[in-house]
Amino acid sequence: QIVLLQPRRIAARAAASRMSEERGTELGQEIGYQVRFEKRSSRNTRILVCTEGVFLRRMQDDPFLENTAMVIFDEFHERSVDSDLALALVRQVREQLRPDLRILVMSATLNSEPIAQYLGGCPIVECPGRVHPVDIEYLQYAPSAKGPIDGYVSEGVKQILKRSTGDVLVFLPGVGEIRQTSELLESTAHNQDCILLQLYGDLPLEEQRQVLQPNERRKIILSTNVAETSLTIDGVTAVVDSGLARVNRLDLQLGLNRLQVERISRASAEQRAGRAGRNQAGSCLRLWTERDQFAMRDFELPEIARVELSQCLLQLLVWGEKDLRSFPWFEKPPEQAFDQALTLLEQLDAISENGLTELGKQMATLPLQPRLARLIVEGERLGCTKRAALCAALLSERDPFRRPAPQFQAQQFQAQHHSDSDVLDRLIALED
Repeated sequence: QIVLLQPRRIAARAAASRMSEERGTELGQEIGYQVRFEKRSSRNTRILVCTEGVFLRRMQDDPFLENTAMVIFDEFHERSVDSDLALALVRQVREQLRPDLRILVMSATLNSEPIAQYLGGCPIVECPGRVHPVDIEYLQYAPSAKGPIDGYVSEGVKQILKRSTGDVLVFLPGVGEIRQTSELLESTAHNQDCILLQLYGDLPLEEQRQVLQPNERRKIILSTNVAETSLTIDGVTAVVDSGLARVNRLDLQLGLNRLQVERISRASAEQRAGRAGRNQAGSCLRLWTERDQFAMRDFELPEIARVELSQCLLQLLVWGEKDLRSFPWFEKPPEQAFDQALTLLEQLDAISENGLTELGKQMATLPLQPRLARLIVEGERLGCTKRAALCAALLSERDPFRRPAPQFQAQQFQAQHHSDSDVLDRLIALED
């Protein structure tokens, strides 16, 4: 079997669907995919497209990759911790056990020399893409930092609709902002006979296909950064870029990795603008000033340099790695982050002087950060698994509760439960 790794669920589903379509086969037979909560494959599947996290789970059950002939790492420049860990593990299997195992790393923007050296001086194949010119426009004044994103993004879309003819791709940081912007653009889309579409990771396959397939009506596509490199949408000639994305980073107050809205890098901005020039000359409206452009980072830091690493190290211990500090990473994580992760695993009783504990093994079976895995295990022990899972979900995601505006500080909007834990207060509010 050939395994193709994608950093995003939506790209995994789209790639499998496209290959299956071109081969004239039913999706899930010769070509299949597996992402979190969803699997379409069979015994006959020869090419399996999956996300990196799913692949790491598969490696726990099949550490020698006995049924795999080749692993392809697509969009490797996104450099998630899962992609770095998966590449190091597959390379280790190839060097120590499976010299016949093939590895292919693909990227539109990655500097190829360092990765080629890491893979033993492997060949580099370059395929220059055909890019049409894209006219870049900036704002004269920066939008208010306190103002809602959906307001100035929707105004930008209205501007670019007037001076372009093809489909419009709009980059927003998350699903919440997509839905808010969609509401503001409903009347504009109706008046101009446009179809308003959304694109994000949890989107069902059928709705995803509607975005990717041609349409007689002009499309306005509101997307997270899944459309930055992972997907190509034919017909797009204009891009509106908010300049923001949700980035996985350690939240120091919680001690957990969480998605935080941040300004993108210059490399990311170039990728987004390039989406307007795939088929013909296009235009891109950047919702920041030229001065802001010069202040942006050249590239995004790899995830391994900005997140908490305890989940990653726990997976390595389950894999059987004895000397964690000498593990052959493509780029080694910061020493301080390494020490903090080991200390946390000791505090959670996941590891001891003798190595991985039984509790640690149990935690490693859950696709969660160790703090949350420990919470779930303890909840099961106390007979309240469902409540523990809900607490873990609350800690993983954005707060579902909003503070009411001052004019609505009536009794019905006040919290009815008070404890020493804001998480438990939210849990009881949801149950009520």
